[in-house]
Amino acid sequence: INLDIARGESLVVIGGSGAGKSVLLKNMTGLICPDSGSIQIDGEETVGLGGRHRDRINQKLGVLFQGAALFDSLTLWENVAFGLIAGKGLKREEAREIALTKLNQVGLGVDTADRHPAEVSAGAQKRVGLARAVATEPEILFFDEPTTGVDPLMGDVIDRLIVQCVKDLGATALTITHDLQSARRIGDRIAMIHD
Repeated sequence: INLDIARGESLVVIGGSGAGKSVLLKNMTGLICPDSGSIQIDGEETVGLGGRHRDRINQKLGVLFQGAALFDSLTLWENVAFGLIAGKGLKREEAREIALTKLNQVGLGVDTADRHPAEVSAGAQKRVGLARAVATEPEILFFDEPTTGVDPLMGDVIDRLIVQCVKDLGATALTITHDLQSARRIGDRIAMIHD
């Protein structure tokens, strides 16, 4: 795959199941290391980068994982604040205020903040995952199958939230999806993995 994403662009990658869309995203975010090739973020080679150097790159990234990947033992606000506390070293009180603001931005009220992921719907979990992805105000956002597992109405809501969050941050975005309607709503440009 040879792929360029311009600063501020929202690119959607589509393709069939097993084509390698999520593997591409995991390589780009450093969750797995490619066997060969080059991945550059802001012109800096990231393949083989580890430790503090990779952490510095990761500070620029926000990720909404396919299944939201929330920590089930943490409350919703703690999930959203995780990167603020663990990554940026904010105090819990300050991180909670930001988390409540981000939850509100994705349509979840303060009354949901102290609930746990198992206590809310799949759509609400996706919203929490989105709030967590944008909480640190990253320069680059990755969305892995953001509408999988939710009904079409909630999928439309999540797509609109993604577009708004990307616009508000002025971020670069890469979305992985197999949903063509979602791809059309989210993307400035669409790339397809085939054969």
